[in-house]
Amino acid sequence: MVILICFTVAMLAAFVGSLAGLGGGVVLIPLLFLANGNIEGFEWITPQTVVAMSLFVMCFTGISSALSFAKTERIDYKAGALFLIGSIPGSMCGAWLNQFVQANTFYIYFGSLIILIAAILFYRQLKGMQPRSVDTSEKGSRQAKLGTQIYTYKIRALPAIMIAFFVGMLSGFFGIGGGAIMVPVMLLVFGFPAHIATATSMFMIIFVSLFGSITHVILGNVAWAYVLFFIPGAWIGGKIGALINQKISSSLLELFLRILLIIMGIRMILQGIG
Repeated sequence: MVILICFTVAMLAAFVGSLAGLGGGVVLIPLLFLANGNIEGFEWITPQTVVAMSLFVMCFTGISSALSFAKTERIDYKAGALFLIGSIPGSMCGAWLNQFVQANTFYIYFGSLIILIAAILFYRQLKGMQPRSVDTSEKGSRQAKLGTQIYTYKIRALPAIMIAFFVGMLSGFFGIGGGAIMVPVMLLVFGFPAHIATATSMFMIIFVSLFGSITHVILGNVAWAYVLFFIPGAWIGGKIGALINQKISSSLLELFLRILLIIMGIRMILQGIG
């Protein structure tokens, strides 16, 4: 029973995360906290072990989906590497800070964060989140071709690294991929086309999650007895999500995800207060 639940939760989280470029932690962590205390076999869950598990699983989600995106040449490796300069140390810093948080406080913080992420997703739909206009003559401008359409965008190094550090710190502390924040930033601040932003986000999640996981391994937060139950589901879910991302609009799933995140966020805040 525990094995089946772990596999299903990991696959669902990876599927949603890969499809929307979120990484999956915003789905995985609330579901695991829900299982804790309600289903026998999940007594091992604490803020530290669940964040460590989420980051570990997202390494495989990222690899699985990034391999699929790479085949369609949607990953901007140069931009991803630039963002990683900030997000990798940020992730390790956040993972280290996580050891000092208590369960009730974590519930409140995480609940507030996923409500914020839901608000960002609503804002994305409301505004359409079209990439900002970039002049092809601007220094540092880049181009990407999707189908017959050519997109132009620009990355500024210092803002990119600073923003990525903050997002990486959130990832390491809360066990989320950071894509829910990073993708809108790529679209609005740097002018990325949506599919390039999503694919590049999943590429980054591999390394952000890996280094965050290493920090949690050093701190002894990984529940190794359960890790193998999650990996197959994360791999399969990541593959399916990446494939569907290339074929259909994810607007309907994102609407469901927004509502689900708000409900989970409110529940976690109330659990933390109570």
